[in-house]
Order: sequence, then C-alpha cells, then structure tokens
Amino acid sequence: MEIAEIKPLTPREIETELDKYIIGQSQAKRSVAIALRNRWRRQQVPEPLRDEIAPKNIIMIGPTGVGKTEIARRLARLAKSPFLKIEASKFTEVGYVGRDVESMIRDLTHLAVDMVKSEEKEKVEAKAKDLAEDQLLDILLPSPKSEQDAGETSTRERFRQMLRDGKLDDRFVELEVAQRPSSPMIEIFAAAGMEEMQSGIQDMLSGMMPDKRKRRHVKVSEAKKILEQEAAGKLIDMDKVVKKAIARVEQSGIIFLDEIDKVATKGGGTGGPDVSREGVQRDLLPMVEGTSVHTKHGIVVTDHILFIASGAFHVSKPSDLLPELQGRFPIRVELDALTQEDFVRILTEPENALVTQYKALLDTENIELIFDTEAIEEIAKISFEVNERTENIGARRLHTVMEKLVEEVSFEAPDVAPQQIQITAAYVQERLRDIAKDVDLSRFIL
Repeated sequence: MEIAEIKPLTPREIETELDKYIIGQSQAKRSVAIALRNRWRRQQVPEPLRDEIAPKNIIMIGPTGVGKTEIARRLARLAKSPFLKIEASKFTEVGYVGRDVESMIRDLTHLAVDMVKSEEKEKVEAKAKDLAEDQLLDILLPSPKSEQDAGETSTRERFRQMLRDGKLDDRFVELEVAQRPSSPMIEIFAAAGMEEMQSGIQDMLSGMMPDKRKRRHVKVSEAKKILEQEAAGKLIDMDKVVKKAIARVEQSGIIFLDEIDKVATKGGGTGGPDVSREGVQRDLLPMVEGTSVHTKHGIVVTDHILFIASGAFHVSKPSDLLPELQGRFPIRVELDALTQEDFVRILTEPENALVTQYKALLDTENIELIFDTEAIEEIAKISFEVNERTENIGARRLHTVMEKLVEEVSFEAPDVAPQQIQITAAYVQERLRDIAKDVDLSRFIL
C-alpha cells in the first residue's frame, strides 16, 4: 500500500522536532510521537491482523496555555497523513442548528483529496509545462495544419527559447478560459449545518450547466500559469485521486479534537445547554469507535482514524465525560503547569521565540532590540506572578506582557530609527511596575 511506502519520522525524531517549538511536556510529546509512529507500524503488519489493531486514542489534560494546541499545530506539519484540528465546541447534537460531528470526517476527506491531488500535480508538472508551452506557442505563432517547413520550425524553437528565458513575459495574448457557473442561492442551506446537501446541489447544478468559456486578455507570464493548471487538471485521474485519498484517510487519518472539556456535562447536569453537550458526546462515540460516514467522495470508514483530544478541564473533569467516551481514549496524558524557568526558556529557546519575533519585527524599522538576560528573567517573573494572582493563562500571558513592554518602542520606531535600544531589567520594571503591583489593573490589562 502506498501509505506504507512513506516511512515517517521515528518517535525520537518527532520529539526532537516538537522540542524546537514547545518547552517541556515531554510525556505528551512522547505519547503523541508513539501514536504517530504506530500508524506506520500497523501498515507493516500482515493483512488479517492489521485490521484488528485499533488506534490508541489519546486525551491530553492540562491548564490553558501549556502547549496542547501547539503540539497539534506542529504535529500537523510532521504527520505525512491527512490531519484535521477542530474544536469540539463547534459541534451540536443532531437536530440542533449547527455543525454535526460527521462534518469533521467530510473535512478530513476533503483535505486528503487536496493533498493527493497536489502530489499527483507534482508528478505531471513537467508534462503539463510542455503542453502549456506548446499551446502558448500555437497562440503566439499560429501556423496552418500542413507540414511546417524548416524555417517555421526554427522560428518556433527560437520563440520557445525566448519563452523559457522570460523574454516574452510582458507580451499580451488572448486566451479562452473555463468559467464555472456559480450558484450563490444555495448558500442558504449552509447555516442549517447541511454542508453536504449544499455541496451536492452545487455539483448537480454545475453538472447540468455546460462550462462557459470566457476570452481574456492576459500577459504571457499569467497565460503560462493558466494553461499549466488546465493541462495538469486534464492529466490527473480524479477517480484514482479520490480512491487514494479515502484509503489514506481510513488508514492514516488523524483528528485533533480540541476543547473536549467544553462538551463535558458538569456534575451530570441535564438541563439547558447540557442536553446538547451530552448529545455531542453521544454523536462522537460512533465516530471514535468506528462507523461509516457518507461524503461527496464516497463512504469513509473511521475504524482506524486516530483521535487525539485535549482540554483544560478547569470547570469540568475528565470523569464528567460519558463513561463510554472515556473508554475510547485509553491513553491519558497530564500536562504540567508552566514554571518561571519555563517562561525564561519559552522567551528564548524555541525557533519562533517571542524575543526573536519582536527583534525581527522592529528590525524592519531599523531598530535593533537587545534584551539583557536579567530583563528576560524579569519578564518571566512578572508574567508568572500575574498568572499566580489572577487567571492562570499559561504562556499566553507572555504575549500580553511583551506587547505592553515594547508598546512605546513600537509606536515611536518609525520616528527614532535607526537606533539600538537596550532592554534592561530596570526598563522592564519601569514599564510594567504599575500593572505588576495593581492586581485589579493587571486583571483587566493583562
């Protein structure tokens, strides 16, 4: 199977990649890395047993701002498979206005089709370029169907070389471009959570109406891209793409369900919105356990899709979820609250560290920001203290503190550049003194 041909990263390599962007949380990284690797391992198992190996779904529990969602974002880039991150709070029980849980399988399938289509496009890219080039030369040098003489051939080749060198890019040509008929009146169904019906009716209407061709006056450089896309579209076998995509979703699809705690019913409540919450959990059960979902591309079986759920569980507890749903997530990982030392590391170590980001932003204005080690420690200390005294929002507090710290520099930057600005511990204390001391003020500003 083609999925087995792609050997993914080893668990250690996945953990190392996640370490570049996420500080701490080694247990969560290890669990996610093993789960990702197990997708590939299952493909190596002989056929009869392969279908019996169910994915070990994970639930990550931890306070807000400790890296749960960031792990999902980074994992999406590492997973060489269809990956969808979605908030559980978006869903409503069947019968209520909103999105039903099956829509996430449809979204995942759509992503997989796009993924396979872009891979197939890469395979036919060279051939599509040649076909587009020939079409463009036919437009630039219209010649009769009869045999071309040697002179015409040499002229054509001269033009081909000029086309490749970009010497004709600014010349205008007239093209006939396919224009799909639009059907805006169908949008009314989307609000009621009937995305599949909307899509089906649009496909039906577009199939009934012939493709319109529109003449456009475009530059050669743009015409080249348009013709390449059309040629690639004709070369790709969409039936094969859809078949491959569905197989990839079923065998190696991953869904990250964020904010799972928002659909937990507190203390077994049965009134008000809790009815819908419990309904969402009941609807999620067959998805996680394994069921067949009808999509516009065909039926998708969810037996082997890996589900990773995460939630802060501030108000509710994991035990507030339906017992059956709890059983579908056998691996539980608790993420640690961040310490002051973690804040120092978050500010400096990751490849996308906040300090690095602010330096790069102000560098565009010819302002060189220099952060002292003591200043970074002071930022971490103030952020940690504000978190302790008010709501603990984890690493997100660093964003608000940093923004407040460089507010004046950011505002004055265009007027005082070029300049070198040193951020010292004393500067940090001076800029954040009032907020750090006043609990009420920090509650509203930070």
